[in-house]
Amino acid sequence: MSSTFGEKIKMTIFGESHGPAIGLVIDGLPAGLKLDQAAIKKELDRRAPGKNSFSTARREKEEYRIESGLFEERTTGMPLCVLIPNTDAHSSDYSILKQVMRPGHGDYPGYVKYGGFNDYRGGGAFSGRLTAPLVFMGAVAKQLLAKEKISVGAHIASIGAVQDTPFNPLGEKPKLLQKLSTMTLPTLSDAAGEEMATVIQQAREAKDSVGGTIECMTCGIPVGLGEPYFDSVESRLAHVLFSVPAVKAVEFGKGFALSTMQGSSANDGFKMDKGKVKATTNNNGGILGGLTTGMPIVFKVGIKPTSSIGLPQKTINVVEKKNTVLEIQGRHDPCIVPRAIPVIEAVTAWTILDLYYMAKGS
Repeated sequence: MSSTFGEKIKMTIFGESHGPAIGLVIDGLPAGLKLDQAAIKKELDRRAPGKNSFSTARREKEEYRIESGLFEERTTGMPLCVLIPNTDAHSSDYSILKQVMRPGHGDYPGYVKYGGFNDYRGGGAFSGRLTAPLVFMGAVAKQLLAKEKISVGAHIASIGAVQDTPFNPLGEKPKLLQKLSTMTLPTLSDAAGEEMATVIQQAREAKDSVGGTIECMTCGIPVGLGEPYFDSVESRLAHVLFSVPAVKAVEFGKGFALSTMQGSSANDGFKMDKGKVKATTNNNGGILGGLTTGMPIVFKVGIKPTSSIGLPQKTINVVEKKNTVLEIQGRHDPCIVPRAIPVIEAVTAWTILDLYYMAKGS
């Protein structure tokens, strides 16, 4: 199982949803960094379950313990090892899933790949619970990026058919991105947020789920990060974004809409503005030739509906080798999109930091 990613800042995640703990090891952090642990906890709390009616009833305090790599409140330059205990796992809710495969989930391919020895409780290693370590890494990355005046933020672009106002592709103020991080349903339009809340609640009451999209923006990016082809900014970000459970689509800038445009309207013109090169539009999402242009990096991710729902679904019993019907019990999110936002921000911040260090040769 591949659980390590990164070039200059490598991270390994470990654990299962209902195991004693989950965690991460970060290798490559500079020595002497004083971690703002209140900021780390704030990011973890954004992702935490059980805070409102939009999420699962599972409650995790998201307390963490730094086992190594920190001395007298500063990083030592050695790997930073972090444990995040699981304190509210109801494993008995999942006993049926040892044999009966959830439609839309990783249960069946995981069962085959690992010969039935994988931990199926709560989804095991396939669970969104494993995104908590990603958020920890992102919180650290954001602190390092802030020193370079680089900011990352995101909002809910849509839930079901309800659309929010899009970001200004030429950039948003860090103050707005910070405001979004404090909102339960981060939207630019209050009216859209209210409609989204209704859609999520309707899905919960129907024992169903609903998906949506997230738009993410990174501002303050220097020109020239990335490498052509296999380490292009798009390929590095796509790799890590598709590693987040439930992400099924990624679109940079205008994305698929670019294929319907002519070059005269799709191309981003350049201009001099107070001695600096800027683009007049940002249809390409701040990336050309796989390299950053200095414009904000803008992309959307598509999040599928939560696979665990209370409605009857046709599936199979892999032990008895027969067809059956499954009605999921336990605690599940009617919509994973709100809790996915800090995760998308986190992996973006980490990847941008890694690309930044690659460019510096650090």
